Amino acid sequence: MFRTARRAPHALPPWLGHALNAQRGPVPWNAVVRGALAGGPLLIAALVAGRASLGVVAAIAAMLAGINDRPGSRRTSVRRIGVPALAGAAGLLAGTYAGAHLGAVALTALLTGLGLAAGAVSVIGPVASATGTQLLVGSAVGAGMPLPDPGWQTVPAFLAGAGWLLLLRLALPTPAALTGDLRLDFRFDGERAAVADVYEAVAALLDAIGTGDAVARRAALTAALDHAQDALAGPRLRRRASTAAERRLHAQYAAALPLGEAATALAWAEQAVPARAAEGPRRLAAAVRGNSPAGPLPAPCRSDPALRALDDALLHAAEAFDRGRGPDLHVRRRSPRSVARVVLGAGGREYGLRAGLCFGAGAAVAQVLHHGHWYGSHQHWYWLPATAVFLVKPDLGPLVSRVLCRVAGTVLGALLFAGFAAVLPRPEGLVVLVAVCGALVPVAARHFAAQTTVVTVLVLSLVMVGGEPPASAGRIGETLLACAIVLVVGHLPMPGQRGAGIRAGVEAADAAAHAYLTHVLSESDDRATRWTLRREAYRSLAEARAAIARAAAELPALARHSEGSDEVAAVLERLVDTTTACAVHLDDTGRLTPRHTERLAALRDELAERRGRMGRRHRTLAA
Repeated sequence: MFRTARRAPHALPPWLGHALNAQRGPVPWNAVVRGALAGGPLLIAALVAGRASLGVVAAIAAMLAGINDRPGSRRTSVRRIGVPALAGAAGLLAGTYAGAHLGAVALTALLTGLGLAAGAVSVIGPVASATGTQLLVGSAVGAGMPLPDPGWQTVPAFLAGAGWLLLLRLALPTPAALTGDLRLDFRFDGERAAVADVYEAVAALLDAIGTGDAVARRAALTAALDHAQDALAGPRLRRRASTAAERRLHAQYAAALPLGEAATALAWAEQAVPARAAEGPRRLAAAVRGNSPAGPLPAPCRSDPALRALDDALLHAAEAFDRGRGPDLHVRRRSPRSVARVVLGAGGREYGLRAGLCFGAGAAVAQVLHHGHWYGSHQHWYWLPATAVFLVKPDLGPLVSRVLCRVAGTVLGALLFAGFAAVLPRPEGLVVLVAVCGALVPVAARHFAAQTTVVTVLVLSLVMVGGEPPASAGRIGETLLACAIVLVVGHLPMPGQRGAGIRAGVEAADAAAHAYLTHVLSESDDRATRWTLRREAYRSLAEARAAIARAAAELPALARHSEGSDEVAAVLERLVDTTTACAVHLDDTGRLTPRHTERLAALRDELAERRGRMGRRHRTLAA
């Protein structure tokens, strides 16, 4: 089912091609508006009050919060923006007092320890990664950008800046809500769009059955389900959904799970389905977007177990839509023991060591250069270690791609700022420039170089508003030094085997796949548990595949350590697809066909072979 893509002879190498690729999609106008209203008004208020330095701190916090302001529901933004902001404030407090009371050696040791801890924690997930990043950036700013205000004032200013953008995220209606049906509750527009996308993804998979697009469509369905699960799992005051609109969305999401299961089983069988089969999920998607009843659905087609499952799921969804009630959402929960296992595991140790070494080395080099007056006339040395923090993060892309994009973005941003600074009035023109850059951050987030360019202009504008002279040349030099540090540390051998994070992800996906298979073969009637295990299996696989794809785009010296893991993940994905097909067939007939059992046996044998081959390859590289 999966085919190995071969790179054309004239194609760019993966490590260079990744640096040139950018994400695509519609312009997030709501995030653009929030970005424009974030840093600029904070600076204006601070300048009017005569506290420019506090305004700079608040605007920096708003910028960092804007980087974490991603598409999704309003409630998930509380965790996505708020938790990293709290960590950033803690880092700012620690850096401020450590920079004022510790010597260079002790300060470097402290920052290195923070890097070790933040790096290890970052492997938990996206929010944890952003939390670790802001902790380190805050500590670098606190220690390396001494401000005239005491820490008990700068920390509340930082929290106020992040809180301002979060308030904008929660309170402002989206443009679509203003121009659309006023009967729709705009507070849930993110959740509504996420659930509707699930039904659209089911319809797209049904359309693609029997074609070469079926694999990609099934992966898109997994991504849509992941996004909807996250959108509906945001923090709330009560354990269960408390409003009618929220209960309705939970019921609609739950009704999509058996639809996705039936569509996956049909795709596994590669059996063409009637064109009208996809019309039902599309009508349900429109009903979700319009907050309306399901209405009439296409006539059923029940000639096959998977088609009967699809029809039953459509009828169940129509009933759930009309009733507006259903089972409460099952969210992805991790026990403290499992989180600690991830942080202290091989992946957490490897990333923690690299983050700690890069951050500590960046701080040490920056302090030496600062005290030795080796470059520039500015007094602040935060740029080099803060740059190293972003460069060392593997979830931002392959190492060389990050370095190339960072250098290009910093050089372009510094040159642009030098031109703006020469012609703009101060501070009014710089405040306008901060507002414009804040609006561009959500758009520039599609490419690391573009984001670096915008952030460079924004930060240089802020520090000039705070009273620091222009230092574009110095920022370019510090960026090049940070790139050199991260490249060296990124290629250093570490205790244990290289690529431990990739193997940990594959092992987690393997455990989730086999837990799902075991439950299905037990012929349990607990479908809620089955759907939960199925979601975890596909989600773990998606996370492993994303990490493998990033590792494959590294330089050959690093990419070879992930060789074979993509083959294991592909077999696991086919195993989970087959398990889903078995579950649907067992529901209908109570027994498996020889095709199912033979396919399961073949996949188990192939998985054992692939895992053994991957293990031998890794042992050879380690030797």
